[in-house]
Amino acid sequence: MPDEQHNIPEDESNLGETVGRLFGLIVRRRWWILLPACGTALAVVAVLQKIPNRYTSEATLLVVSQQVPERYVVPNSTTDLSAALQAMKREVLSRAQLLKIIDDFGLYPKKAKRVATETLVELMLGDIDIQPLDENPVRRDFSAFKISFIAEAPALAQEVTSTLTSLFINENLRTREEQATNTTRFLHEQVEAKRKKLEEQEQLLRDFKMQHVGELPEQQQGNLGILTGLQNQLQNATASLSHAQEQRVYLEAMLSGYRHQVNTTDGGVRVVAGSPSATRVVSPVEAAESDLARLQSARAALLSRYTPEHPDVVKIEREITKAEGALQRLRVATPTPHKEESPVASAKAASRPAPPVEPADDPAVAQIKSQLEANRVEMDNLAQDEKQLKARIAQYENRVNQTPVREQQQAALARDTEALRQEFADLLKKEQESQLATNLEKQQGGQQFRLVDPASLPAVPSSPKRLKLSGGGAAAGLFLGLALAFVMEMKHSPFYTEKELTERLSPPLVLSIPLLPTPAEERARIRKGAFEWLAGSALVLVVLIAEFYVYRAS
Repeated sequence: MPDEQHNIPEDESNLGETVGRLFGLIVRRRWWILLPACGTALAVVAVLQKIPNRYTSEATLLVVSQQVPERYVVPNSTTDLSAALQAMKREVLSRAQLLKIIDDFGLYPKKAKRVATETLVELMLGDIDIQPLDENPVRRDFSAFKISFIAEAPALAQEVTSTLTSLFINENLRTREEQATNTTRFLHEQVEAKRKKLEEQEQLLRDFKMQHVGELPEQQQGNLGILTGLQNQLQNATASLSHAQEQRVYLEAMLSGYRHQVNTTDGGVRVVAGSPSATRVVSPVEAAESDLARLQSARAALLSRYTPEHPDVVKIEREITKAEGALQRLRVATPTPHKEESPVASAKAASRPAPPVEPADDPAVAQIKSQLEANRVEMDNLAQDEKQLKARIAQYENRVNQTPVREQQQAALARDTEALRQEFADLLKKEQESQLATNLEKQQGGQQFRLVDPASLPAVPSSPKRLKLSGGGAAAGLFLGLALAFVMEMKHSPFYTEKELTERLSPPLVLSIPLLPTPAEERARIRKGAFEWLAGSALVLVVLIAEFYVYRAS
């Protein structure tokens, strides 16, 4: 046997020795371990019985997307769900709202008599829990969220949770509708302001066009065409004036020749000397016919430029009428020579002196004077036309020269007008889209919260966790007992084994005296052991019964 004990490894020997010492400690200090462990466990159970049960009711709200596709109705709310939920929490869980719920349901009746309202609000905020479900941190949204409330009664917890759920649903609808309405109102105000600015800008453009009529870029081609026509008319008027001047010189020469006339012998034929070296015989009828032809030519020239109602045309018509009457009178007054007269008789008649006639009384002279007057009037009209044409040509030349400047000014006004018109169209489109989104929100067709899991009626209290707390109490009691036993063992250090004695004392152990109890002492030891076992078993049984009760209650 000594050899076998000597062969046991040192590690196993130390482990066995440690276990033996620990077991001996537990046996010796059993009451120091058992009493604190059982007492602590029973105390925890007793305290748990004083703590009231609290029940948690939960409800789940699903975030439902907009019912109409966004390609048809663009939502005018871009706030992410996380921010929107936080804003709703501040609104729904406000102090006034929570105090109203506390008064309506009579929450915290004992504490309401001895604490301030701020404390009650903090208590209720601690009993409310809002937890998003399926949260996406990248997109900052979630598909659903859970609302829970803790109360001392299951029905009360359910009622308060239902109230909170309704508040969140209604607040979401109200907030989105109010946000959509405010957005539409803001856009409408911007549209009206932009409309007013656009009308003012368009009025500026209209005033500019009215102020610079004839100088606008779109009128340049017309101005050039009119300018070309006026230049042609000026050339015609200049040519006509030159012709009239030549005609006036001719008529003045004729009138001067009649003043140096000589009477012919018969038939009212006169010899007109246009110059000292040349004479020619002109009949008054021929002169009247020439004058009539000239007036008719002048009328044709005027009709090519003016209408028959033009004053110059009307005036020359009157002169033609007078000339035709004079011609008719000359034809009647002038005798026609007879064919049967002989040349001798004609010569005799020509040789007879005619009665002296004054040039002023001669119809031909009157006709020439009339032609000179008509020629003067025509020259005055042509000069006036030439002056007006030059003025109009200068006016249109100025218009053509001003066209590039007006083009730049009009382009700037048109550019500003077009920019305002585009901004107005964009704002109007946004307002219409916002109005559609607002109507959709009013019809509750936008994004909303839908109750998918109504407030539950809890059957099991959510707190306190009696089983866990009682188990923790028993474990804490056991640890306390072991700690006390260890302390007592360290405080009193008797020798329980031969090895301990050898290690403590330097002289070697020579002999040992065994314990020899008397029969009475043996009976007392047995009774004491039985009592200890009975008492310990009773304590453990009581603890087990208490733990079982806690288990059933939880």
